[in-house]
Amino acid sequence: MKVKLLGLLLWICTLQSIGQTAFVQDDFEGNGTINSWYGDDCNIDIAFANPKQEGINTSSTVLKYHDVGGQYANVRFDVSNNFNLETNHTFSFKIYVPSDGMSGNQTNQVSVKLQDGTIGAPWSTQSEIIKPITLDAWQELSFDFMNDPFINIDPTSDVPSQRADFNRVLIQVNGENNTDPLLAYIDDFSYDGSIAADPVYDQLVWSDEFDGNGDIDQGKWFRQYQLPIGGGWYNGEVQHYTNRPDNSYIENGVLKIVAKKENFTDQGVTKNYTSARLNSKFAFTYGKVEVRAKLPSGAGTWPAIWMLGKNINEDGAYWDNEGYGTTPWPACGEIDIMEHWGDNQNYVQSATHTPSSYGGTINHGGQMIATASSQFHIYTLLWTPEKLVFSVDDIVHYTYQPGSRNADTWPFDLAQYLILNVAVQAHIDPNFQEGAMEIDYVRIYQAGTSTTIAEPQMESCVHVYPNPFRDEMNIVLKDVTTNQVELRIFNANGILLRSYTKGLFNKRVRLDDIGFLTRGIYLFQFEFDDKVECLKVIKE
Repeated sequence: MKVKLLGLLLWICTLQSIGQTAFVQDDFEGNGTINSWYGDDCNIDIAFANPKQEGINTSSTVLKYHDVGGQYANVRFDVSNNFNLETNHTFSFKIYVPSDGMSGNQTNQVSVKLQDGTIGAPWSTQSEIIKPITLDAWQELSFDFMNDPFINIDPTSDVPSQRADFNRVLIQVNGENNTDPLLAYIDDFSYDGSIAADPVYDQLVWSDEFDGNGDIDQGKWFRQYQLPIGGGWYNGEVQHYTNRPDNSYIENGVLKIVAKKENFTDQGVTKNYTSARLNSKFAFTYGKVEVRAKLPSGAGTWPAIWMLGKNINEDGAYWDNEGYGTTPWPACGEIDIMEHWGDNQNYVQSATHTPSSYGGTINHGGQMIATASSQFHIYTLLWTPEKLVFSVDDIVHYTYQPGSRNADTWPFDLAQYLILNVAVQAHIDPNFQEGAMEIDYVRIYQAGTSTTIAEPQMESCVHVYPNPFRDEMNIVLKDVTTNQVELRIFNANGILLRSYTKGLFNKRVRLDDIGFLTRGIYLFQFEFDDKVECLKVIKE
């Protein structure tokens, strides 16, 4: 049996590496693809022992939804890329609402709301389908955003099936604008299609671990110090950036970028503060950036981890010195992975600057990090051909994904390089003497070569056709002595969907009851004559 299970796992690993789509489902048994369940104004438990193992749902664990009186109680999750409702438009799940878990006089109902989780008020453009529920029984409900009656909170919005801006699913029991407690259980959530999967950036292509002590690795970093025209840095900053180790050095395995209060004259200009601005000598297009950092504190300090287009025309920058400077800011694009202002302690922000919005850009988001200046945190950028996703310690706080990508909104299809710096603002605390941004490591990942396990190379005793299939399939077995075959169908995440025992006629069987499968990739596992074989099949 171990050999059979190993073979199944090998095939599942191979399946999950195929194509550019991902399924959206969760059985709350640990097999789901949804890892971002969140409760607004309510308590949730995504692995709660099923209190009613009966009827259509005898699974062991479910999602517990406990509205303790929140006015807008709901559970929700986000997906990495938007739903295409024109092709697949149905969301389904099972629900159980016990009568003794109810209070108030609300209508017994459940709604599914689709939202754009990347905007500041995601409810403002939502579409909603409401369905009635019965109490004290498991029931399975489907919400079809092409054929069911729906409500657009903005009546000027297109019908849901014509929209491509939804990346959030929200489930709400008994509506909102009430404070009546309620208990419900949800299970077996699924979407009848798939979404575009993000590229997997798992190949480390460039890094600096800042091991040891001493100067920075000048093969990897360039100290940018040439003053812009006018003798001052942008945004009213009052520091000199220097090319000396006093302001950027490695100590005990940590890079320190140090802002200091000191009179310093360079390029004929005297300033009262010094700091450092490092340019990476590595530029890339698309990937994942991770920087583990601890930030300085104090009003007037302004540390940043950010990126600029390699093509920026900026005198004194590394890539401009190398002859790549052809494009002014903001047409080159700017990606701010992390900015922190000492007079707004513990708030970190991410932003983009493009010709469509720059300077006081509207494209930004952030989060509070209670220990931003006392502990190290991992600041991450995921940069794909469609979007930029910003997070701290894997908690996403902003996604930039313009609906229309062009030179004005998306100059992010060319190489960018990394910048680490600590600026000093004009209103710096007069008692400030010195502060540092400390960086444990910088790591950049891109898509690597496939590391999936190769498919077993063996002569198959099973042949299926057509493949891809629609609603029917033929199975032919050779060298078989039994008159029946056991068939198990798994989805691409290894979840068992259905089992069959099929009789054979002339070593053949026709499957005409697989129309329930939605478009995607599946694993068919056949067991016969003490053999187990697996085949990948595709539903059109």
